[in-house]
Amino acid sequence: MRDRRVVVTGLGIISPLGVGIDDNWRRIVDGNSGIGPIDRFDAAGIASTIAGQADEFHAENYFSPKDTRKMDRFIQLGMATGMDAFADSGLEIDERNANRAGVYIGSGIGGVETIEKMALTYEQKGPRRISPFYVPMSIINMISGNLSIMYGLKGPNLSMVTACTTGTHAIGEAGRLIEYGDADVMIAGGAEAAITPTAMAGFSNAKALSTRNDAPEAASRPWDRGRDGFVMGEGAGVMVLEELEHARARGARIYAELAGFGMSADAYHMTSPSPGGEGAAQCMNNCMRNAGINPDEVGYINAHGTSTPQGDIAETMAVKSSFDDHAFELAVSSTKSMIGHLLGAAGGVEAVYTALALHHQILPPTINLHDPDPECDLDFVANAARDVEFDVALSNSFGFGGTNGTIALRRLT
Repeated sequence: MRDRRVVVTGLGIISPLGVGIDDNWRRIVDGNSGIGPIDRFDAAGIASTIAGQADEFHAENYFSPKDTRKMDRFIQLGMATGMDAFADSGLEIDERNANRAGVYIGSGIGGVETIEKMALTYEQKGPRRISPFYVPMSIINMISGNLSIMYGLKGPNLSMVTACTTGTHAIGEAGRLIEYGDADVMIAGGAEAAITPTAMAGFSNAKALSTRNDAPEAASRPWDRGRDGFVMGEGAGVMVLEELEHARARGARIYAELAGFGMSADAYHMTSPSPGGEGAAQCMNNCMRNAGINPDEVGYINAHGTSTPQGDIAETMAVKSSFDDHAFELAVSSTKSMIGHLLGAAGGVEAVYTALALHHQILPPTINLHDPDPECDLDFVANAARDVEFDVALSNSFGFGGTNGTIALRRLT
């Protein structure tokens, strides 16, 4: 067990269901879908023409027009969410604590929209028309960099790029920085804005995306027999992590304790999970060991649950491997059924939902689960939220390249 305990004192979220924790939580509990037709560009010719667009986010509510032009959309989403999480925490930063506060926010892909636009500009108008802000407006560490500058955070200033596990890894590693004494406060999470022509075409041509274009709200259907791929989403999820006694000393509201963190690698395939979910199981086991909790203490798992044929079966098998008979006693749900897969932001967004689930003692549902795959036979909280008492939850993320991450959140009583 660790001497320095880490707690969650602030939350920020932007997703296809809205901006801020109140709207997001209400709509998640109600089982609303944020998936619809892509209207940001002409998607004709792309196999999947649906996505979870964060249409309620408006950059002008956070930034000046001049600053907005210097940031790719993923940076805008990440910064806005970090600003909301910081405000939610009630923290104040001054010369007394600036050196003990930092940022750790990543992205799986980064500024793909800016890269697309600049490539076209170069081709059509030549090199002199490329923006001088091209690099800083598209590189992944600029969310952390800009937030550090905005709030004067002089502690660790880091970023993470581990595909769809990015947000979870960033939160877990930020927690360890606090645990090991390198900081007392960290703003951590992930952001993504990859609903762009080339990204959508690439994932579609890889046969990764759902093509249920005529019924977008029903397209993301984890563990359902009719699932045919994931739905692209965008947004950001950010937590303020704080050393427990530091938080108590200032009277902070505490949503949950970040009790543990685990990682593993499938070492198997670039995009497919290892057979039987071996890597995912090892990741959950590592997390529970780090947290010092027994499998039968876990009441809920916010699953990776992408709605892909192979991935959902592998994760189901992983849960059975890690939890044995208790696998059939705990609840598992996928909030991706409502918002799609936010890639590098997924772990951050789902960590926020998991913290809120513990805080409110409500399990988010898995919507669109009407005909369960016989190989996916756990309690997936099908179609309706559930009031339940529980103290420990896991949040899973698994990414291309076989990289896995799990965090454990515990209710403080």
